[in-house]
This record gives sequence, C-alpha cells and structure tokens, in this order.
Amino acid sequence: MRAARITATATATVAALVSLGAVTAARADDTPALTTPGAPVVVSNDPHRLTLSWTPSTWKGEPGGPITYDVLSPLGPNAYRGLGSTETAGITLTNLAPGTDYRIALQAYAIGGYSDTSPVTEVRTAYGRAKVDYLNLDWAPTDNQAQFRLAVTNTGTAPLDLTTVRVRYHLRFENGNAALTTECDWATLGCDHIRRTLQYFPPPAPPPGPSPTPTVYPVPGTPFPGWVELTFTTGVLAPGASSGAIQLRLHRPNWTAIDERDDPSWQPATGAWTANSRITLDVNGVREYGDNWG
Repeated sequence: MRAARITATATATVAALVSLGAVTAARADDTPALTTPGAPVVVSNDPHRLTLSWTPSTWKGEPGGPITYDVLSPLGPNAYRGLGSTETAGITLTNLAPGTDYRIALQAYAIGGYSDTSPVTEVRTAYGRAKVDYLNLDWAPTDNQAQFRLAVTNTGTAPLDLTTVRVRYHLRFENGNAALTTECDWATLGCDHIRRTLQYFPPPAPPPGPSPTPTVYPVPGTPFPGWVELTFTTGVLAPGASSGAIQLRLHRPNWTAIDERDDPSWQPATGAWTANSRITLDVNGVREYGDNWG
C-alpha cells in the first residue's frame, strides 16, 4: 500500500487526501496511473521569486481528469512541506526566502490516479539584501555548551543599516527545559552593540483532570522550538561589507549537557565558515535570508 505523504500546509494536505481517496476508489492495485513528472528545472531565480518548469506527467492507460502538480520540499521519509500547486507544467513561487537552500520535488495527481514523486532538484535562491555566515566552534554537539560565530554580510546594492537587521538562531529545547544562558564572548562590532534575546514556544499545558491523550497534548519533556535573536544598536555596512565575527556561547545555567543535533540552525563543525541558510535574517521585518525548516 502506498504510504500517504505528510505535508506542512493545510491546502497541500487536503489535496493529498482527496487524491489518495480517489486513487483507492479507482485503482485496486494502488499503483501509479500517471508517469513521474520530470525533475523541476529552474527557469529564473530572483530574490523572493523562483520560477520552475518540468516535463509533465501523462496517463499510463485510459486518460482521466485534469492533472494537478504539488510542488514539495522533502523533509524526511514520506514527509513533505507543500510549496504550491498548479495544473500547468510550471510555477512561480514567491514565498521563498532569498539566499536559501531548498530541495524541491513534484508529485502529480488527478481523480483516478497519481504519480510517484519526481527526482529532487536542489537550488539556492538568489541573495537578497544580506546573508549570514556560520562557523561552528564546537566539535562535540552533546557536551555542555554550544559555541559558534556568526557574521552578517551586505549582499545588496545599497548601504545596510544594522539597526534594521534581526538575526535568529533556531533551537529546540529538550526535556521541556528552556533554561539557557546566551553569552557574547566577543564581536568585531563590540558585544555591547549586540542585543541577545531568548524566545521559546512551549506546548500548551493539558487541562486539569484525567491524564491527557498524547495525540492531543505533547507528553511531558517533548522538545519545543525557540530561538536566540540578535539585534544591533549601531552600524552601517557598505555593499559587500561584513559585520565581522560575532562569537556566541550557549549553555545551561548549571552547565548540564545539551544536544545541538536537533537544532534547526545547527550544522556539524568543519573548521570553516559556511553560508547557513537555516539561520534567518530579516531587514525591517522582511525575510532576506534563511528558512528554519529542515
């Protein structure tokens, strides 16, 4: 039996359920009735705008209804994030972050049939007004601290006022424990010009009474998301200029072990600076770099 995909958008999820229901009714053997669409091809790549095209699917047997294509970003086995859908063999996506790495695939479906998922195309969207570089200094991701450096670079064509910039390093808090100390060890700009704010989003508490159902309320200790946010009190970067390194250290107040491996912004240490598009950067509230989805 074909495994149902999981998507992160309501529209794509409903479409998937409709298509799967139609397939179950129309094809007892549950095999693809449509050929696999071609891997998406990048037609144009601009900040905040990515145009794709692909070889369309065709019916393997007797033709059925109109074919719809789900544009997906694979997150794991049988799990996808929905990016859009169309009935044509091309689409322009306008909800992607600039300078960000995406893995994109397609699946076709119709009343009476579906296709296998296409090969994945990997693409980095064009840079916007800024990017974040990352250097992981901690080669042991399960010890009692995280240590890394960040640097903001102006990738635009006009001066960048750092007081309009917001950088977020995305975390997951294990065991329901949000106690975390954030320290700036040193920075080219000076740590006194960099504000650090910790934000987290614990799950709702269960209602009083009998024990809650785990499928409704997360069990105690379930990891929950958050971030360390950096904002700046001064500084202007010319086009192509960098803020210089900002060295951060995160640890529990009691220095117990933390596990960085499930943090969306974490990357294994390599000893080199790298563009890390799982760290997000906004300018005046507009996303200019990064997407914290896996």
